[in-house]
Amino acid sequence: MSNAHEPSRTMSNQPDAPSETGKPSGSVQPRVVVLPSSAPRAIEWAAERLAAGGVIAIPTDTVYGICASLAHEEALERLFEIKDRPTERTIPILVSSTEHLKQVAAHLDLDVALLLERYWPGPLTVVVPAREGMPKQVTGPGNTVGVRMPNHPLAIEVIEKAGGAIACTSANRSGERPARSAYEVAESIGPKLDLILDGGIAPGGVPSTVVAVEGDEIRVIREGAIPIEHILATWRELRAARDA
Repeated sequence: MSNAHEPSRTMSNQPDAPSETGKPSGSVQPRVVVLPSSAPRAIEWAAERLAAGGVIAIPTDTVYGICASLAHEEALERLFEIKDRPTERTIPILVSSTEHLKQVAAHLDLDVALLLERYWPGPLTVVVPAREGMPKQVTGPGNTVGVRMPNHPLAIEVIEKAGGAIACTSANRSGERPARSAYEVAESIGPKLDLILDGGIAPGGVPSTVVAVEGDEIRVIREGAIPIEHILATWRELRAARDA
């Protein structure tokens, strides 16, 4: 019988998960630690694992994401390996507040700041100029980074306790459907992770919309949870108000 005070449990990567003793029936399968968010110090454990160079999965307002510290290059490389992601597709960054943007962005134009006021926290990723010295794994063409503030209290708390900014990409192999639950993460890529923080079902189910501001125009990189016509309408409104 498992201890009621144990902060974690293990799951196999097979549909017939093991019993609470953690012993699988039949042949031994790769295991992953799944930490319920309600467990004592669950948030602290997850954040500490990130800060120590681990790769973990957390729920966000869109889908589950796999995360790594910006300070650990080895952990950032693991994100690409786990997802089988081409290295030219850089990893986005999640921040816990707009204050932490200064950790990753060189500067923020007023129009972009106003756009973020409208849509953050939420499923909008914006490409901005990267601060000098950002890891290559998160730096895209033109020395830029894609940044988002998720609208999910559990994710925000983990990110904040891990330093305010982390690399994070959807918890699935490239080309597969993004995971919306800890179980789906465990089934797909669980044994390659150090920890899965189980926060229930990710409410959105659709990845974020990604845009880049180029001069006076917005370029759509990926349409996701926010319809692009909403973004464009907001952008026109902000520009008109500025020019009035």
